[in-house]
Amino acid sequence: MTVVEVPVSGRFDLAQTIGFGFGGRDGGSGSVMRLAFCLDGYTEQVAAAVTQPSAQLLHVDVLGDADPQRVADHVARVISVDVDATGYDELGTRDPVVGGAQSKRPGLRPPLFYSAYEAMLWSVLSARRPQRQMAAVREQFARAHGRRFTVAGEEVAAVPLPEQLLAVHEFGPIPELKLHRMHAIARAALDGRLDTATLRAQDPDQTREQLQAFEGIGPFYSELVLVRSLGHTDVLPVNEPMVRGAVAAALGEDGPLEPDRLAEVAEGWRPWRTWVGVALRATAGV
Repeated sequence: MTVVEVPVSGRFDLAQTIGFGFGGRDGGSGSVMRLAFCLDGYTEQVAAAVTQPSAQLLHVDVLGDADPQRVADHVARVISVDVDATGYDELGTRDPVVGGAQSKRPGLRPPLFYSAYEAMLWSVLSARRPQRQMAAVREQFARAHGRRFTVAGEEVAAVPLPEQLLAVHEFGPIPELKLHRMHAIARAALDGRLDTATLRAQDPDQTREQLQAFEGIGPFYSELVLVRSLGHTDVLPVNEPMVRGAVAAALGEDGPLEPDRLAEVAEGWRPWRTWVGVALRATAGV
């Protein structure tokens, strides 16, 4: 195990990330965040334990054979500390809607899927199925065909690498059609078409179009991958009804807002529209 120090610019509270449930994961508790995932490049699985010894510093304990700095950089993206958030903190001091959300969950930043590949797999698995049920299926699949790690005293499993996934031709809880779609995602990952850095660097509308070319990925899931795996701070999630509803509730309007109205309201939140949408959804009803 190798420990890499990751500095943090702006307010961040790891406990808020640990307690944030999304993507079929229940929010947890404690002071250690345990991660297991396919490292960028999709040729190896790694694991890490993340702790926060001080407000502006994280420790990433890296397991696996990969370069520890690569793993730490990947982890930093997943928990959104690869971004200087002082501008986001300042936005909350001058916008009462943003400030209200920040005060309810201070130090919250958007937790992300590990990669576009893993977000795509979840999109296919969870479509038209109860999230809790499919989260359990994903866990079973990872334990059966991925890689297990012991991280800070607990076992966690990384989903199969694309090459491993393509070797699976039957898995009882996953219907044949979904497995077929997951194979297409695995092939795309091996071909470089789901490289997270490349997708992040290009125009978001181009990314949406590319992702919707996959069978089973429509506007909702293409936006899920775009907004919740690539690390953008300023992509407005117009196809997410819960975000549109949360913004309406924060404004005291009947909701959910129509996309044009959401875009109008969010104009003043640039360049943090993604983060504000996550914060408002996370604090709706709090």
